[in-house]
This record gives sequence, C-alpha cells and structure tokens, in this order.
Amino acid sequence: MAKKGIPEIRENIEPENIEAMEDAEISEESRKRHDVFIKQEKTDKAYWYVVHTYSGYENKVKANIEKTIENSGLQDVILEVKVPMEESIEVKNGKKKHVMKKLYPGYVMVKMFLTDESWYVVRNTRGVTGFVGPGSKPIPLSNKEVRAMGVEDIPIKLNVEVGENVMITAGPLESFIGIISEVNAERQKVKVVVSMFGRDTSVELDFAQVKRI
Repeated sequence: MAKKGIPEIRENIEPENIEAMEDAEISEESRKRHDVFIKQEKTDKAYWYVVHTYSGYENKVKANIEKTIENSGLQDVILEVKVPMEESIEVKNGKKKHVMKKLYPGYVMVKMFLTDESWYVVRNTRGVTGFVGPGSKPIPLSNKEVRAMGVEDIPIKLNVEVGENVMITAGPLESFIGIISEVNAERQKVKVVVSMFGRDTSVELDFAQVKRI
C-alpha cells in the first residue's frame, strides 16, 4: 500500500505482462465472479471513491474515464477524476529539480454518483483492477478521509460561537480546554484562549483541531 489512509483492497494483482493479461480471453464464469456488484439506486450526493489501477496506468485511466464521460454525456454523474500529486525536490548531478510525484501510486480518485452505469464505466476502464471496498462494492471516502488524503478541500462545519468552550483535539495543545475568541469561517480558523502556566494565551487553530463541548 502506497500511503496510510487508503482502505485496504482485497485484490492487488500486478502481472508482469499487463498488456498480455488485458488482452487475454477471460472465461465467462471468471468474469462474473470478478464483477459481482450489488445493485444500488443513485446516491443522494456525489462521493469520492478510490479506484485501484495497474502500476503506471494512473494517468491513462484518468484520461480514459474523462474521455468516456465526454463521449457518453455523463458529466452530471461522474463529476471529477483525480490522480493526487505532490511536489518534491530531487537532486541530480548536484542540481535541484522540482518534480511532481503521485501521492498514491496505483490509485485514482473518482467523484461520482454511484449508479449501475457509473460503476460499469469506471470498473471496465482499461487499466482498472477494481474499486477499493469489500469485493467489488465501492465504499466512499468520508469527508475526513478526503481532507486528510488531499483529494479535495471540503469545508468543515463547526457550529461554535465566540465565548463557547471547545476542546483542542490535535497539535501541541491537544486535550486543552479553551474559550473561542474569534471565528473565521472563510479561512476555517478559530482563535482559542487557553490557560497555560497561570496565563491566558491566544492560539489560532484550524476547524479540524477543535471540537465543541
């Protein structure tokens, strides 16, 4: 598994000869066993799903899904396809070079309404080995997972007001109790006054670092 945060997938097939495996004739019984899918109605909202691919096929899978979306008019069903990237610095021959690397090699993120059609389109895209989930049943990422994995910056709803008590849930002041002195919903930040060593100290925290008590 490339990074912590992606749920474990049961099947992780990495054939030495990908092209040969893709073009090989698969028996009807084997195909049915591999493509079992529990029929679902369209989900009430679009969720992010993790798709497992052959290593090195991430960008090809993304391009193929996007092409199918355009050709089939599925823009309202499959909303976005991502291969999360991060910038890193490599040193070669004494020179620093900025390069983009895949955060999760072997995986593609798809934001979609889950329907029979969307499942079929993604699952049968060349280079895809399956969805991350039990069997072939796609399991959506939670908002917390989406934020933690850097897939999408989903705003956090924090229903607090100035003067209310909160507990700090992450960072150096974890488990401290403080009082909200300022709320900035646009920046997803709060200022919290905590008592440290007999003195009141104001700290700025992300919404994700506090919870109402």
